Amino acid sequence: MNAATPPTGGYGYFLTVDGPGGIGKSTTVTALAALLTSRGRSVHATAEPSGGDVGKATRKLADRVHGRALACLVAADRHHHLDSEIRPHLAAGHVVVCDRYFASSLVLQRLDGVPVDFIREVNAGINMPDLAVILRAPEDLIARRLSVRGPHHRFEREPANVRRELALYEDAISILSGLGANVAVVDVDGLTPVGVAVRIASHISIDLK
Repeated sequence: MNAATPPTGGYGYFLTVDGPGGIGKSTTVTALAALLTSRGRSVHATAEPSGGDVGKATRKLADRVHGRALACLVAADRHHHLDSEIRPHLAAGHVVVCDRYFASSLVLQRLDGVPVDFIREVNAGINMPDLAVILRAPEDLIARRLSVRGPHHRFEREPANVRRELALYEDAISILSGLGANVAVVDVDGLTPVGVAVRIASHISIDLK
């Protein structure tokens, strides 16, 4: 993965939302999709792992498969997700909003001991988003939310991972910027999901009503 694939350019808009577990990515994506729809855009919301067969297998195996093997599964799902869902919607002129994308691989796979170069290699050829949003919040807020919500996968079961995730997301921001991605960091502390969506919308480089 030597450089960013050029932005989707003139026919759709690809926006991704990443951040530590428990920070509110899914509620943010729902609120953002509703906001953009209300402003006259055709929006397709999606997530990774995807809802396709490869994504379902990845979710099922994520607690048992580790390291490079899981990184390959996640990347395989991403390539299939792009071919079967994301790129067709972009070609149709839609705004695609994805809950987790490449930034999450740069964090979760590294928590699993996978080197950055390997992560980049298995993701070679993917689309870089037109806007990569990284959600940020204080460590104690994320820990409280995880405690209330409960863990969704093994990476969220170790309390020490919250601090490690936050540090790795800072590193991911630098990596994404170095690949030519347009990155927006949004602090969610004190904001409702709608407030976070409004903040994200202010970074979008397409005409909104």
